[in-house]
Amino acid sequence: MKTYKFKINGNEYNVAINSIEGGNASVTVNGTSYQVELEDAPAAPVQAAPAAPVQTSAPAQPVQAPAAKPAAAGAGKAVTSPLPGVIIAVKVNVGDSVKAGQEVAVLEAMKMENSIEAEHDGTVTAIHVAKGDSVLEGAAVVTIA
Repeated sequence: MKTYKFKINGNEYNVAINSIEGGNASVTVNGTSYQVELEDAPAAPVQAAPAAPVQTSAPAQPVQAPAAKPAAAGAGKAVTSPLPGVIIAVKVNVGDSVKAGQEVAVLEAMKMENSIEAEHDGTVTAIHVAKGDSVLEGAAVVTIA
């Protein structure tokens, strides 16, 4: 199994390539398994072999789409995505006051809309996603101080 460590938009991802057969790969991202279709399949199957983690700045296919970030980095606690999906709405702006339980974003996962809510009262100091962004479980959505 080949293991890579990616850092994308400040988020760390541990990616293990379990096997590649034909145009399909079996990968594990932060403990979650995925079956991935490859556009350019390698000529020979990749054998699972232990390897040292490699640090790189960008994967062959982005795991998370680039997000618009505010000029100032936000201090506070991040509200994270409860599961992988696509952001279909961001309901707050930087500087907005929010209450615990207030909806800050809407995530579409498995054809269902999921409300992402503030965990505590505070002020939004950063927005890490935009409408249409694909996010993984645990990815920061907004930061509230």
